[in-house]
Amino acid sequence: MIPEVRTRNARARARLSAEVRRVLGGLGYEEVETPCLVPAPGMEPHIHAFRADFVPEGGGGGRPLWLHTSPEYAMKRLLAAGLPRVFQLSRVFRNGEVSPTHNPEFTMLELYRAGTDYSGIMDDLERLVEACARALSSDGAPRASRDGAALDLAAPFERLTVAEAFRRHAGIDLLACGNDAARLAEAARRAGLDPGPPGEAFDDVFFRVMLDAVEPRIGRARPCYLVDWPAPMAALSRVRRDDPRVAERFELYAGGLELANGFSELTDAAEQRRRLVEEQELRRRLGRPVHPLDERFLAAVGRMPEAGGVAVGLDRLLMLLVGAASISDVLLFPAHEFLG
Repeated sequence: MIPEVRTRNARARARLSAEVRRVLGGLGYEEVETPCLVPAPGMEPHIHAFRADFVPEGGGGGRPLWLHTSPEYAMKRLLAAGLPRVFQLSRVFRNGEVSPTHNPEFTMLELYRAGTDYSGIMDDLERLVEACARALSSDGAPRASRDGAALDLAAPFERLTVAEAFRRHAGIDLLACGNDAARLAEAARRAGLDPGPPGEAFDDVFFRVMLDAVEPRIGRARPCYLVDWPAPMAALSRVRRDDPRVAERFELYAGGLELANGFSELTDAAEQRRRLVEEQELRRRLGRPVHPLDERFLAAVGRMPEAGGVAVGLDRLLMLLVGAASISDVLLFPAHEFLG
């Protein structure tokens, strides 16, 4: 028996997907489909891909493949091929992720637009979120409720730099720490926060402070874009030309949920290769599988136009809009039922 709340939210999901297609189509985006089975998954050190080996039907040597953790590489190849505005509602797969906000198979909305940067993508995304809120509300108002508190989803959303968020909510001058783990840990201790054990990397200390002091305090009354991340956390984004200490990256928070991660896209193929090789080395040090470089993606990076893009957790957005406490409430068959 499927709980009634899940069937009700399945109907809400259908309305949400239709509204996403309507709004993005109106903004000139084209919907695309890219493969779920790929020769090289994303290299993020803390994301684990499902391996799915290809075995030729007639026998002979097979080869390792993976279920993609994001359609990002393929969609950027489409940008390089000349498609200026693309989006995808994609099933993606991440091993080991089961929690009230994680399922190992989930739906990602990704969109990319040539000729803009992360600011333009934030504009498009907040228009989309507001429209989806109106489409799913009972009275057409852009409102939601999370943990008993009202949330105003009307655009524009708040935009707050990471440095200002750390100053305001943690009492830490992040940029003065110079991306040095020991200095950030000392600043956290002076602010009365636990930076974790000595010797941790900058990213580990950063996210401990972020989770303890910053995330719980942003995006509560209205959504908040957290922008301009420390340069070592640039991922696939470009560093700001006017301030190389930070990268043109944003995350969107609303009602205690992290909903999206977006960039001004990196178009320097040599720099992209350097970052991926660095992530390969980190995966090796952590004892995790080291995936091959996606050479087709790297070749495309150098041909990409200036662009912005974002990945949105559609299940989490649905959770927000229907007031669900757990991702299980918005999935017809959540993984925890068969994983235990």
